[in-house]
Amino acid sequence: MSATHADAHHGGHHGGHDAHKPNHPYHLVDPSPWPLTGSIAALALTFGLVQYMHGHGLWWIAPGAVLLFLTLFMWWWDVVKEGEHQGHHTGVVQIGLRYGMALFIASEVMFFAAFFWAFFDASLFPKEAVGGVWPPQGIMTFDPFSLPLLNTLILLTSGCTVTWAHHALREGDRKGLIQGLALTVALGLLFTAVQAYEYAHAPYGFKDTVFASTFFMATGFHGFHVIVGTTFLIVCLIRAMKGHFSPNHHFGFEAAAWYWHFVDVVWLFLFIFVYIWGGGSGPHAGH
Repeated sequence: MSATHADAHHGGHHGGHDAHKPNHPYHLVDPSPWPLTGSIAALALTFGLVQYMHGHGLWWIAPGAVLLFLTLFMWWWDVVKEGEHQGHHTGVVQIGLRYGMALFIASEVMFFAAFFWAFFDASLFPKEAVGGVWPPQGIMTFDPFSLPLLNTLILLTSGCTVTWAHHALREGDRKGLIQGLALTVALGLLFTAVQAYEYAHAPYGFKDTVFASTFFMATGFHGFHVIVGTTFLIVCLIRAMKGHFSPNHHFGFEAAAWYWHFVDVVWLFLFIFVYIWGGGSGPHAGH
């Protein structure tokens, strides 16, 4: 009886000693304020956008936008700490992160599919409202083999440099990782600059026929995704310079690379179908 009591006492003592160690490979996150602040930010931003679209001034957008960016910064700061410094991103947790990123990119594919659907509906069967032809009558299109071709080469090159950075990381070459990432970020910024120049010299506005509306929605949202992807890569560059990532533990970088390749592929579809097929036969505007 006393031996049993001693064993029970020893077991209880041992259990108390290891109580802080999880007996599973999953990461149960600490209570966080960011889902709540993110929801409030989204509501405030939506309200601000509605006010702005009704002509009440751009400043209505500011509170929601500032809170949203603050939430995103703090939330990902916490995730970086969990993975890089606290060691919570075990192999099992990384599998969950991979599925999450893959599903996010799948949802982005559906997002762009909606814009392509609208474009093809208008272009394959031109309505009487646009003169029964595509591009619509009176629309001066961009020459696809000028600035759009330049941007295609820029993005394809950036896809190569981010892959170079990834291979350098896997081989333990930090200098190559930083150089490849820096080049990719520079190419992303250059793409955005070229597209901004193109928009500034566009021969039509957003409301000038369905051609202009679908063109600006599809290419504009792609441009926004390039800015987001460039931001992801800047964060990865800063982390790489601080010594983060190892050859076998770098999903944060990998997720950014996946996203960048997705942005690259979407642009190829835009270039082929919207610029060349959809607008290549029309009269071109000079730059």
